[in-house]
This record gives sequence, C-alpha cells and structure tokens, in this order.
Amino acid sequence: MDWRVKGVLQGLLSRVPGGTVLNDALQRAAGGRRDEGAHIDIKFKADWLVQVEVLNRLGFRVQGRDLLEIGTGWLPVFPLCFSLAGARRCHTFDLNRHLNPAAVPGALRELERHLPAIAQACGDAEATVRGRWQGLVAAGDGDAILRAAGVEYRAPADATTTGLKDASVALVFSNSVLEHVTPEVLAPMMRESCRVLEPDGLSLHSVNCGDHYAYFDRSITQVHYLRFTDRQWRKWNNDLLYQNRLRPVDFVDAARSAGMDVLIDMHVPRAELMARFDQIPFAPEFRRYPPEQLCCTSVTFAARPAAAAST
Repeated sequence: MDWRVKGVLQGLLSRVPGGTVLNDALQRAAGGRRDEGAHIDIKFKADWLVQVEVLNRLGFRVQGRDLLEIGTGWLPVFPLCFSLAGARRCHTFDLNRHLNPAAVPGALRELERHLPAIAQACGDAEATVRGRWQGLVAAGDGDAILRAAGVEYRAPADATTTGLKDASVALVFSNSVLEHVTPEVLAPMMRESCRVLEPDGLSLHSVNCGDHYAYFDRSITQVHYLRFTDRQWRKWNNDLLYQNRLRPVDFVDAARSAGMDVLIDMHVPRAELMARFDQIPFAPEFRRYPPEQLCCTSVTFAARPAAAAST
C-alpha cells in the first residue's frame, strides 16, 4: 500500500465517530494483527525478551513486585509475560481503549509455547512458570484471567497523572509507545514515572523511532518522514498513527530531565542509511542531529531515580 493512501485513510478515520473501532477492525482483518499468533511471537521474541535481558543485566527481578505499563495496545502480551515471570501486579494505562478481554484467553494459549523461554529469562523453574500459566488458564474468561494475573487495565487513562502513590511501583515500562507521544506530553510522562518509582526501581522503554509508514510501503525507508518540515508533516500525521519523529537522544534526555540517571542506552545506526546519508534530503528541523541519530530507528533505554542511581 502506498504510504500516502494509508495516511489519508487513517486521517479520515481519526476524524469520524467510530473511526478508532473501525481502524482496529481493519488491523485485525488486513493489517499487522491478522495473524495473532505471529503478532504475539514477534512481541515476545523481539520485544519482551529484549527488555528482560536488560533487566537481567541490571540485576533486576520482577518476582513479587508491582509494575506499570504505558500503552497497553490490543493485547496485554507484556503484562501476561511478566505475570508468568512472577510479577505481583501490573497497572497498564492506555489513552484509548483497544483491549478486548475476549482476546485474552487466545493470547494466553499462544504463550504456552514460550513458557520454557520465560522460565529461562526470569530464572524460575519451568514447572513453576507452567503452574502459573495453568492457574491463569483455569481462571476462565478474559476478565477473570486479567484479575488472576494481577493486570489492572485502565483506559482511557492518562499516564502523566496515574493516581498511584509515590514510590509504589518497581518498574515502569513501554514498548513501541513513546514514538506516538507528543513532545509536550513526553516530559510530564517521564516525571510521573520518576515519581511513582521505588528508589531502586527502573524505567525501561523500547522505542521504534522509524517511519511506521515504511512497514506498509516498502518503497520508502524508515527515515523517509524526516524529509518533511513540521508544517508538511502535519498533512500526513494523524491521531490513529501519530508519530513524533523524535530521535533516540530526545527520549533519553527526557528521562534525565525528569530526574533519572540513564543506566543503559542501546541504539545503533543502520549501516545502509549511514552509507547513503549524503543522499537523504533531511528537513531543516533535523539538521541539528548528528548522522548516527538520524540513521538510528530504535532505542532501548533504562533509567533509575537519580538519588538511587548515585548511591
């Protein structure tokens, strides 16, 4: 599909009543979620395991702890995985209500084949993880499974004002979410994360900061959207697929500005983009960034409240 067609269609849907529901249906019928099993496999292997590897590098364990997810999405893959890994509770906040509890039992069944990997990642015996999984399956319907897993779904909800107590969660995390947050919201969201974190807690985020239209139109690169000025980009940006076009350093700096020390900052520029950097027509707004920031399309970073990180 030509990226401009998708941009126009989603722009129209974002302005009509029921457009979000219709867009969700289109994603299930013809988009990236038409194969739920494959979608869950990607979320698990390419995303959740990456974040758990970072947690393990930092010596952080989720067993018995309370977590906060920013951006639930359509399926609570991360909250379910963390529950199977032994987390006590996961508050999950989303700006729009996408999650359908009826899809939760199917997602849980899809995760059965990943139980050995979950056990290895969290350091528990496979029998222990399978026992947790069996307990969730026995809970019944989707709402009951979420309750049994300690998943508290809040949507529509604002992750900049969670209402949670100070220092009440051990981990604040997101996956492929922060690239859809406006720059004006990112700063208070990070401040709120710092507020609710326990002194030794972590803020962990994986950000896909490449042009999402490139997933639908293979003729463009993942930095294609950086050729447009802010004024030009407003024509193609829309509420259903809002992209802030921030670069990796912007997200990391937002965490620091919120009072956190960054412990891990993983981002690697794409070699094929660096090789043709001089041929890419970047808009004036982006010329202040070095080439490695412009040619990098993802970042995973972990941060901790500064007072704890300095001790």
